Amino acid sequence: MMKDIQGMPGTPGGLALRLCQFIFAAAALSVMASTSDFTSVTSFCYLVAAVILQSLWSLSLAFVDIYALLVKRCLRNSRAVCLFTIGDGIMYALTFAAACASAGITVLISNDLNICSENHCTSFQTATAMAFISWFALSPSFLLNFWSLASSKISITVIFVYHDD
Repeated sequence: MMKDIQGMPGTPGGLALRLCQFIFAAAALSVMASTSDFTSVTSFCYLVAAVILQSLWSLSLAFVDIYALLVKRCLRNSRAVCLFTIGDGIMYALTFAAACASAGITVLISNDLNICSENHCTSFQTATAMAFISWFALSPSFLLNFWSLASSKISITVIFVYHDD
């Protein structure tokens, strides 16, 4: 077994990453929801939906991390790592796509059309930036879980190959 690396589930680093993901996703949600006209643009609605899911996922895994730290339990079994990897992968793609779509519309509104006076450009830009920061905080969690899953699958494969000889 490999030792736990900070940032993996059940470690203080993993808890810190989950809390950062939650805080920035919640900030993106609250900034975007504070505007009155975000519902008129599909990519902003997509951003709101993505950060709601990101907030729920990160908060629920933060609770799992807190529990694991309190009872000193390792979260390195293959089913848990597989679940964390799949969930993080979905959230990784969803948050990134939503942030990119919102960034494109924000650039269109502010730079190309020059209609920021009629819109909440600063709020849209802030919410988009918070979504990107939440995605950046999700990146180490996803990559560490994926690496852990891949290395455990490789070691299981190696055991079966050597066992047959």
